[in-house]
Amino acid sequence: MTTQPVQTSDAALHESAYLNRELSWLAFNERVLAEAQDPRNPPLERLRFAAIAGNNLDEFFMVRVAGVHRQIAAGVVARSVDGLTPEQTLAQVREHAGRMLRRIERVAQGVLRELQERGLRITRVRDLGVRARQKLRGYYLTQIQPVLTPLAVDPSHPFPYISNLSLNLAVILDDEGEHEFARVKVPVGVLPRIVDFDGVYLLLEDVIGAHLDDLFRGRTVVRSYVFRVTRNTDYEFEEEEAEDLLQTIEEGLRRRRFGATVRMEITRDLPPDLRAMLTERLDLDDEDVFELQGPLGMSDLLGWNPPRPDLNFAPFTPHVPDIEGEDGIFATLRAGDVMLHHPYESFEGVLRFLEAAASDPDVLAIKQTLYRTGNDERLLKVLRTAAENGKQVVALIELKARFDEQRNIAWARALEREGAHVVYGITGLKTHAKVTLVVRREGPALRRYVHVGTGNYNPRTARVYTDVSLLTSDADVGEDVAGLFNHLTGYAEAEYHTLLVAPDTARDRLVGLIDHEIEAAARGEDAWIFAKMNQLTDPGMIGALYRASKAGVRVRLIVRGVCSLRPGVPGLSEHIEVRSLLGRFLEHARIFAFAHGGVHFGSADLMSRNLNRRVEVIAPACTDAHRRRLLSLLETEWRDERGSWELREDGSYRKLGGEFSAQEAFMRGEYGRAAPSGD
Repeated sequence: MTTQPVQTSDAALHESAYLNRELSWLAFNERVLAEAQDPRNPPLERLRFAAIAGNNLDEFFMVRVAGVHRQIAAGVVARSVDGLTPEQTLAQVREHAGRMLRRIERVAQGVLRELQERGLRITRVRDLGVRARQKLRGYYLTQIQPVLTPLAVDPSHPFPYISNLSLNLAVILDDEGEHEFARVKVPVGVLPRIVDFDGVYLLLEDVIGAHLDDLFRGRTVVRSYVFRVTRNTDYEFEEEEAEDLLQTIEEGLRRRRFGATVRMEITRDLPPDLRAMLTERLDLDDEDVFELQGPLGMSDLLGWNPPRPDLNFAPFTPHVPDIEGEDGIFATLRAGDVMLHHPYESFEGVLRFLEAAASDPDVLAIKQTLYRTGNDERLLKVLRTAAENGKQVVALIELKARFDEQRNIAWARALEREGAHVVYGITGLKTHAKVTLVVRREGPALRRYVHVGTGNYNPRTARVYTDVSLLTSDADVGEDVAGLFNHLTGYAEAEYHTLLVAPDTARDRLVGLIDHEIEAAARGEDAWIFAKMNQLTDPGMIGALYRASKAGVRVRLIVRGVCSLRPGVPGLSEHIEVRSLLGRFLEHARIFAFAHGGVHFGSADLMSRNLNRRVEVIAPACTDAHRRRLLSLLETEWRDERGSWELREDGSYRKLGGEFSAQEAFMRGEYGRAAPSGD
């Protein structure tokens, strides 16, 4: 398996044909924030959307903005396909991100006011009565102060290391008329950010700030101010030179903690001299300091779940299809493929397939890719049980899954202790595919059973992400998946007849399917492409879609997040429409449908990293029924008015008006027409 260069020959276009990736991402986060402003969403859910927007922005700075900083530091002056240099991109990102931070703050404060009117209030310590303050002090002294570590800064105490995404108090102390500086880290994560004190909710930093005299006993506390730091977490390492990949990843995680600072958030009351000192000590430009009213770190509110079901979405219970039947799940799959649409149909079916394989005495081997697994013990138990039962268990664990590295390392070690074969993939590539292979003896022959999906083997996210799963005993699919695992574990050459596998065949096969529609349009036949994905940024794929549009192929795209394609440009993309769909669940499935090339689904977005630098699997829908179902899924989402946005030629998005929600329709078990309608 070899990486492929980015194909740009189809996209030898003027830079105005592409939208800037970073600015497109910021536009996506604006759409997330719009959900926090939609009064049709319950108030606690709106606060959650504001927190998600804040969390998204944290990761954006930690990875994307940090990457732009690295380009500038390396002296890169070349323009990207959108025509901007790294310096120009950073300037625009700083401006847009500053406005977005302030918008997130305003929206969250508005929701908090509404929650207060509904009887749910985050109170300030200063607003408590005398008795409540006395009781709170006892709680603070026993439950909070023992966790705190005050750090003074003076000639004998150097400026402390400020960790990534940490919330901090900058404390000014008076020492005989001279001011001194100390830092107190607010232990978010160790303690909840929202303190539930006898049914009264308080911010942890407010509780600490109100009791600093107890922490700095014998000193005079003049004032304290809140600030927050974001660091570069996009570490790099020389994988080809690593003798022990697991050890190398662990070392990289340690280095990540000390990445360069890329942002500081401060409250507006921070004095100029203290701001200047922090900016200098953290080696920041002044443009990377963002003043806010507070509270800082909106992402921490994701963990706040007060017992008010009336202020949340109504509970939703997924349908659990009976795929086991009287004769068991393998008999069901021999009779025909099973397709599941999560979370509307429970991930339970996939787990039961794995559990059946682990306990079935006729199953000889289970091979599985693991990218983001979460903390669910049930899946880990399946693989442990299979290994204990003497089956050949192969777990291909991606150690480089960003922000999940430590968890995946723990899984790898746990499975190795049970006797499973743990493989870390191919040097230079991330394994992002979502596939499982089960080999079962049936009489004198062996039969392969396969699960392939668009989402991770993570039961928690499977309840809130929309994904597609296929369970099949199709011999051609099974042969391709077996070849893929042999290649990933033993470097054997593999040929793929059914699957589209990146980086080997996916790009060429996708471009071939697009070209097939172009040829059909040239013959005067009805030609269309209907696709859904998370991101669309690859210049080669965008160029191919532009060629299709110019040939008269109708193209409809549902792109949740970043989209660098510019639709509706006369002579270039007038036959391309792009929409973004958001809602209660995170749209995560990737589906690619062609008038003359069938319907496919899988793990890959149309990004250069997915097509060139990751192991991805895109599978065909093998039956007419499943092709119709995926097309009806796309049609239903295209009819959505509640959470859909239309991308315009200038890169801005227009919210569609109306009440029809595709996600609500799916929760009711309703789908749209089974084939794309005409223009």
